[in-house]
Amino acid sequence: MALYVSPGFSRAADAHLRLALMFKARRHWGAAAVHFRRARLAPHQDATFTRLELSFHAAHLLEARGLRKAARDAYERLLKEPQLSSTLKADVCRQLGWMYHRCASLGEPAARARAAIWCLQRAVVAEPESGAGLYLLGRCFAAQGKVHDAFIAYRNSVEKSEGNADTWCSIGVLYQQQNQPMDALQAYICAVQLDKGHSAAWTNLGSLYESCSMARDAFACYNNGGARATLASAPLRQRLAFLRAHLAHAPVPSVTGKRRSLPSIEEAWNLPISAEMSSRAPKAAPPPYPGAGASTTGAPATGAGPATPKRDEPTPLTHHQLQTLQYLQRNSHNLSPQQQALMQQLLSQYRLSQAARARAVAKNEGNCASGDSAESLAEDLLKKFSDSQPDIKKEPTTTESPLSVNSSDAVLGGRQPVVKLEPLKTDPLKPVSFHIGMSAKQIMDACKDNAGPPTSWSVLGDGCGPPEPPGVPPPRLSAEQLAPPAPFVYVESKRDAFSPQLQDFCLKHPIAVVRGLTAALKLDLGLFSTKTLVEAWPDHAVEVRTQLMQSADENWDASGRRRVWACASHRSHTTVRKYAQYQAGSFQDSLREERERGAAPAHSAGALSDSDGRESGSGPAKRRRTARMLRFGTNVDLSDERKWRPQLTELQKLPAFARVASAANMLSHVGHVILGMNTVQLYMKVPGSRTPGHQENNNFCSININIGPGDCEWFGVPDAYWGGVRELCDRHGLSYLHGSWWPDPDELRAHGVPVYRFTQRPGDLVWVNAGCVHWVQATGWCNNIAWNVGPLTARQYSLALERYEWNKVQNFKSIVPMVHLTWNLARNIRVSDPRLHRAMRTCLLQTLRAAAGTLQTVRARGVPVRFHGRARGEASHYCGACEREVWHALLVREHERRHVVHCLACARRASPTLQGFLCLEEHHVEELSQVYDAFTLHRPAPPLHAPAALPPTPTPTPD
Repeated sequence: MALYVSPGFSRAADAHLRLALMFKARRHWGAAAVHFRRARLAPHQDATFTRLELSFHAAHLLEARGLRKAARDAYERLLKEPQLSSTLKADVCRQLGWMYHRCASLGEPAARARAAIWCLQRAVVAEPESGAGLYLLGRCFAAQGKVHDAFIAYRNSVEKSEGNADTWCSIGVLYQQQNQPMDALQAYICAVQLDKGHSAAWTNLGSLYESCSMARDAFACYNNGGARATLASAPLRQRLAFLRAHLAHAPVPSVTGKRRSLPSIEEAWNLPISAEMSSRAPKAAPPPYPGAGASTTGAPATGAGPATPKRDEPTPLTHHQLQTLQYLQRNSHNLSPQQQALMQQLLSQYRLSQAARARAVAKNEGNCASGDSAESLAEDLLKKFSDSQPDIKKEPTTTESPLSVNSSDAVLGGRQPVVKLEPLKTDPLKPVSFHIGMSAKQIMDACKDNAGPPTSWSVLGDGCGPPEPPGVPPPRLSAEQLAPPAPFVYVESKRDAFSPQLQDFCLKHPIAVVRGLTAALKLDLGLFSTKTLVEAWPDHAVEVRTQLMQSADENWDASGRRRVWACASHRSHTTVRKYAQYQAGSFQDSLREERERGAAPAHSAGALSDSDGRESGSGPAKRRRTARMLRFGTNVDLSDERKWRPQLTELQKLPAFARVASAANMLSHVGHVILGMNTVQLYMKVPGSRTPGHQENNNFCSININIGPGDCEWFGVPDAYWGGVRELCDRHGLSYLHGSWWPDPDELRAHGVPVYRFTQRPGDLVWVNAGCVHWVQATGWCNNIAWNVGPLTARQYSLALERYEWNKVQNFKSIVPMVHLTWNLARNIRVSDPRLHRAMRTCLLQTLRAAAGTLQTVRARGVPVRFHGRARGEASHYCGACEREVWHALLVREHERRHVVHCLACARRASPTLQGFLCLEEHHVEELSQVYDAFTLHRPAPPLHAPAALPPTPTPTPD
């Protein structure tokens, strides 16, 4: 919001960096990359970080995204910088060393091990007072079997930072591997006293107790490890189940029984520890009761992962061996010596594999794909940047601050100084009141005196704040209203297809299905079939999305254990010919499977079979066994008229309101191509192919025709409820605009959001009205074609303009240049709807005012202004820094080989005096003035014998 209300915000670089870090923490990689780039382009005079520190964060983003080689190269480039500070050098070396240790893609194991040790030793030298590098160095030594070196590194790490639970846990692992159970116990106790939710330490402690035949304490420790570690380990769940059953029938332990090899967990919590550890043990930590009824849960430590992997991991027991072990333990009082030996052998192997599995789980928790451990190091660095700046005003810290969060939620490494925004500087002259009744000359004359601050140039009107997502509108809907039937209309003749009632029906509903239209107009849908495409242009490019096949009303995470909204897909590219082979092969495979099952062929040329549907919802284990990946061919560009003339000509048979190009379609007045919006795109699908939830770009309407032969299943939410969908996206940690999400219809309805659900058959046209949220899944093998349209209505224009402004707040690029489009519409059409005229006239006024204010600013600073003009079909221009539309006054650097357009705010941030910039004018001011003055409300003469007045409609200007 600070960046929106103050385009010239002096702390823009800091704002972009913090936005980037927050997006990175929420795994919104694309948005994070955008803000890192904008932070790099913003001026750094008042920034609380250096460009090298920014480069470090950008390199870490590559690592978090899984681009390990690119991240390695970025880190190594940083190490060659002569001005690299010792602290930053230590951070870079730690990240690079740990990447070499855990990323198999970076080379051979021996070479990676040497590189990891070398980098981490450099980190220790660069920052000798930090224990983080020593801890990671110990992890690397332990993985290589260098126990003595690992122990020394851990002990030195404890000397530097004694409060690190991860280090104590890893020390315990070393002691346990060296068969020193008492020392291992004390180290694990230190770890869990420092972090009561440290799942790896609790699990390792349970394994230690189990190896000493102390089942009750082992069971308590496994439980204290928390649900997350238990869910991630099937052997651990089996072991807990066995211990629970065993303890239910075991006698109560006697006080006078045989001496135990280790103290119980209650005793160990308060036990004096050895002199070697006493100087570093935590002093006051209240002991929990670690029984089954007092299981502690919590997020694992954010360090690099506590448990040290052994060089040779033991082989886990097979299912048969586990059953044998459980049988022998149940009958332990009746075993022969050979059976007892076998039980001890299996038990020893199980304990070793269980400990190794727990360590692997802990390592994965600390080193997941998002780079959580590395991220915590980067966020701590940001805290150091901010805390070291004396010129930032800090608010007093209070214990009840609404900004205080727990450690698992801290994104920026703790409390950050609050930057107080200074009041916006305004001209001392009395501001002029602008209104749409003014002529162009009056506007230009007023702007010579005072055009107002840039914050008053919003296209929504002076004084209008930025739009905000609406809440779920009252009243609460009934169960029937939350699952409304989809609006269907049947077209039986060409006369029906071209009747105005059809357009009225579509504009009246959030989403609608028009059935029979293609048949009534005799559209040859075969022109869009896979066979025709291959024959015409077999090497045409196809973007491919690799997705997990799932039921349409379910969405599971990669493990198949948890229902989520995040909808993952991997992007690649192929050709029409290759995808056609895959599509046909997938269909043949399905037929073969049907024959093998002895079932009838699937309905609708390849709909999901009942067995597939049942498997998708029959439990996590079943899902993981049957989970299949599919490839969805998307965004096939059909814009080239030379290649696709027969296809595009066929679509001219559609009624005017549904055509790709029409005088009554706003997008036909843009004057240049916007791929997928005012051009046709084709989608090639197999069953399960998904288009995740979204609203169309700038809330324009869209047309989608199913070519067949299979069906598609659609879900839709009325535009009035899009704020409710966004609330649930936030609740699931997903970005509404930048993220990829597949909503749960039941969760939406429970939130008070109605959901349409219907099937699109071959030949059906689906009309998606302005702002409707929708998501689609193919249930058969089919192709679809789609494009956007913009009806000339006040509702469509207002929704598009509001989204244009909200995109600015969200730092999201609007691919429809609404200012350029509005001026073209003013040139080309006459408007008789007062609401549409008022909204367009306001936009024209505000942008004319902004153009005059920009020219006045650049001339006052001595910037040369040259006329540039616009070529026919030239694309609209966007700022290279903030990606907002730049209209009329383009600021470029005079001596750049390749001119990058800047808006006024970004140009002033780069150079407050605009030195080195050149201003290019796209239009003559006289011509703009003529267009503005000529755009008046058209009042058509009423017909002589009209029985009733018709509602006003926009009238396209004749050619």
